[in-house]
Amino acid sequence: MSVKYLHQNLLSDLPEVEADTIVSRTIYNDDQMKAVLFRFAPGQELSEHTASMPAVIHILRGEARLTLDGDTLEVGEGAWVHMPAQLPHSLYAKAPVVMLLSLLKTV
Repeated sequence: MSVKYLHQNLLSDLPEVEADTIVSRTIYNDDQMKAVLFRFAPGQELSEHTASMPAVIHILRGEARLTLDGDTLEVGEGAWVHMPAQLPHSLYAKAPVVMLLSLLKTV
């Protein structure tokens, strides 16, 4: 029998984060998408960068400052953001953050 789906509990999939660290783990990767789960300690940040493909950020837990192409948003649990390829963005964790990043590969 082949597996037709994948089921995971995202909030228990990463170890607790120590002070001044960011932990990430790729939880899924195929020809169409890559999903990466992040856990940020308060005060940690991803400096401004771009992705070569469209992406979706989903904040599962915590509070962050998200900068998208120069616009700053205060985001929290449940925030969902679609970003086109090459959009400059950065993230600063105001509190402990768990984030799911989905990279959407073009076919």
